Amino acid sequence: TGSFYPRRYLLSGFLVVKQVQHYLDEDKRLKLAKEFVKGAIHNSYKNLYQYKKQGKDVERSISALSNLLKEVDRATSIEYLMALEGNAKDWYYKAFGSFLGENFRLEKRVKRPPDNMTNSLISFGNSLVYSLCLSQIYHTQLDPTVSFLHEPGERRFSLALDIAEVFKPILSDRVIFRLVNNNMIKEKHFLKELNYVYLNEKGRRLFIEEFEKRLEQTIKHPRLNRHVSYRQLVRLECYKIIKHLVEDEKYKSYKSYW
Repeated sequence: TGSFYPRRYLLSGFLVVKQVQHYLDEDKRLKLAKEFVKGAIHNSYKNLYQYKKQGKDVERSISALSNLLKEVDRATSIEYLMALEGNAKDWYYKAFGSFLGENFRLEKRVKRPPDNMTNSLISFGNSLVYSLCLSQIYHTQLDPTVSFLHEPGERRFSLALDIAEVFKPILSDRVIFRLVNNNMIKEKHFLKELNYVYLNEKGRRLFIEEFEKRLEQTIKHPRLNRHVSYRQLVRLECYKIIKHLVEDEKYKSYKSYW
């Protein structure tokens, strides 16, 4: 298993300068970071709202996400924004047990290593979304190492982490819901000798197949007035960030309307 990154071929010194300027300017950075958090919380809210309409007990989490979303505009620092996002994720994941069933109940998000089957699915799905966002960034002139919500660092494509926050709820999470609620993923798809915290080869293949199907699904884009796939939607998000950086149009993160 490996990751392959192309040499950068779409270079723009002008855009790199603009990107760095927005990172160094605290006010400009904060405006972009707020949009990533707004998109993440809104799309998580929409996921839970679908289950609320089915009568699932998710009201407390929905109420908490709604309040946290209002709080984003009042944030005055990146650190506070990250705290809001972390709090939102805690409430979001708490609701999973209401509609994923007892075997996939999630008490706490644990990453390294995942401590149960649901955490394993979330970690694997998030890694796919991150890779997707990075690949779409490479098709633009954006520099993947200069980010706004997450802190840039050595050997870290942190802009992909920023964009992934917006799309994890509507891509990987919805794949997880489909796999679990349709009884497609089971204990046999996890490595028993590692306490079921990692997917085995069949489990990974099943997840990736469903993830690819999700990426090829199309939705009616409200502004373009045509159908685009979810894969294209991520590329369009990159273009929106570029437009913001060159001061052509303010960036508004993608927010699911269903």
